[in-house]
Amino acid sequence: TPFRRASAPAPAPLAPLTMQTPAAADASASDSLDALLPPAAPPGVTAPADFDLTSKDYYFNSYAHFGIHEEMLKDAVRTGAYHSAIMDSPHLLAGKTVLDVGCGTGVLSMFAARAGARKVYAVELSKIVEQARAIVKENGLENIVEIIEGKMEDVELPEKVDVIISEWMGYCLFYESMLDSVIVARDKWLKPGGAMLPDRATLYLSAIEDATYRRQKIDFWDNVYGLKMETIKHIALTEPLVDIVDPEQVMTDTVPIFTIDISTVKKSELMFAVPFALEASRRDFAHAIVAHFDVEFSKCFKPTGFSTAPHARPTHWKQTVMYLDVPLAVDEGDVIRGTFACRPNDVNHRDLDLAIKYELKGQYFTGKNLLRYRLR
Repeated sequence: TPFRRASAPAPAPLAPLTMQTPAAADASASDSLDALLPPAAPPGVTAPADFDLTSKDYYFNSYAHFGIHEEMLKDAVRTGAYHSAIMDSPHLLAGKTVLDVGCGTGVLSMFAARAGARKVYAVELSKIVEQARAIVKENGLENIVEIIEGKMEDVELPEKVDVIISEWMGYCLFYESMLDSVIVARDKWLKPGGAMLPDRATLYLSAIEDATYRRQKIDFWDNVYGLKMETIKHIALTEPLVDIVDPEQVMTDTVPIFTIDISTVKKSELMFAVPFALEASRRDFAHAIVAHFDVEFSKCFKPTGFSTAPHARPTHWKQTVMYLDVPLAVDEGDVIRGTFACRPNDVNHRDLDLAIKYELKGQYFTGKNLLRYRLR
C-alpha cells in the first residue's frame, strides 16, 4: 500500500490564537473513563454523530471468507513473527498441549504441531473451520491438530493446556475485543505456569501533519458544489481512519500509553483512561492523533515481536488515525497534553469507543476539547 505523502513544509510564524471551547472541555471536567466515555455516549468531534450501523452480525461471517485470511497470511510481519516464536521455542512446545484461540485456517496450530506439540486444540467459531479441517488433513497433521467449532467461552476441552496461542489483536490493538476470549481461555484452560504466545502488548500515540487528506476527505463536506453537508462531516470525523501513515508526517515524539501482560491482565482492565503528553519535534500543524501497537513474545527461546508503527514495515493493522476537531498550530517543544480513553461499545461489544481529551498551551495556539470516536 503506498504511503499518503506529507503535504506541506512547516508553516510560517502565525499570530497567537485562542480557541473558544465547549462546556464539554471545561477545566473542571474529570479525566476518568466514565467522564470521557460514558457507556451510552454517542461519538462526536465537532458535534454528536451517531447512526445505527454496527459490525455485530458481520463479524463472524466475515471470517468465514478466505479473503480476510489471505490478507493476514500474506502479512509477512505478522505471520513471520508467529512462525519464529513458535518454531524457535521447542522448550515451550515439544511434547506439550496447546490451545489456539480463534484458529482461522489453522496455520498457527500447524506451526505448533511441527514444533513438536503433542496435541493442539484449535477453536474457531466461523465457518472457515470446514476449510481448516481439510487443510490440517492435507498437511498430515490431523492426529495432532483437532479443529473445534464453537465459541471459546462455551467450548469444553478434555484437558488443560501448557500453551495458549492466539492472534487476537485488532485495529488500535483492542478492536473486536477478541482478547476477552483469550482471557477466558487462559483462566479456564491454562495450566499453572503455562505460557501465553504472545505475552505482552503496548499501545502508543503520536501526532501527525495530514493537511492533504483532511482537505480531501473531511473539509470536502464544507462545500459540495456550493452546498453545505456538515452533518456528514460530523460523522466522518468520528470514524477513525485505518491507513498507513508516512513516517515523515509524524511531528511529535511517540509515547507508550498502555501496556498489558497477557498472562495476568483482567477483562476489566481493558477499559481505561490514561494520560499522554506529545512534544512537538518541529513547527507544524497537528491534524490527527495516531495509535499503533507493539507485540512481544518474551517467553520464547529468542524473544521476538513486531511493531505496527509508521516507521516499521507495514502490516495489515496499519495505523489508526483520529482526526482532531481543528488543526493545532504547534512550535517545536510545544506539548499536547491530554487523556486517551478506550472501552468496548456498550451495544456492540466488538466496536471500540475512543475518546481524546486534549489541551495545548502553545506559542501560536491555545485550546482544549473532548473528542469521541467510534471504530467500527
